[in-house]
Amino acid sequence: MVKSEEILVLINSRRTIRQFKQDSISLEDLIKCIKSAGLAPSAANLQPIEYLLITDSEKVKAIFPLLKWAGYIAPDGNPEEGRRPIAYLIVLVNKSIRKTGVEHDAGAAIENFILSAWSLGIGSCWLASVNREKLQNSFNIPDSYSIDSVIALGYPDESPVVEMAIDDIKYWKDKVGVLHVPKRSVKDILQINEWKKDN
Repeated sequence: MVKSEEILVLINSRRTIRQFKQDSISLEDLIKCIKSAGLAPSAANLQPIEYLLITDSEKVKAIFPLLKWAGYIAPDGNPEEGRRPIAYLIVLVNKSIRKTGVEHDAGAAIENFILSAWSLGIGSCWLASVNREKLQNSFNIPDSYSIDSVIALGYPDESPVVEMAIDDIKYWKDKVGVLHVPKRSVKDILQINEWKKDN
């Protein structure tokens, strides 16, 4: 059994990564992460979420222009040439199992995948701004599937830092290129036993 402290460290240390080393990731490790995704909670245990893993270097290159990165700091937040993802996981919804109301299933599965990857040192960026039509056509994904999102993968080549959000939640890069990610504090997101906020 994993110690609870280790799980908390894993969760609290995870960051979105947009600059990647070009070292290959073992297929075995990626399949371990997909197995973890498949064990996530699913409404009525229907399990409509499926995956297309892309590791072939030419196919990986073809996906990059179909994605939009780091809206707050684009184009500076985009992966640089030579630091782009080395694999992608296309997250799919099998519409023959369930057509609507799959957001919770997808979110739980993706978080399982991302945390499992991080436990193996693999960085990720979860992307929802995707040219779904071109991606679907490029990889011959049947119409009975819809694309939920895409996860970019690779070993991290940056170390984003978390800081307390005060007036703004927009992430930003400093003069040396370190990404700063403001997060709301517990006191700003938690009420206990009764609602005390004015608005």
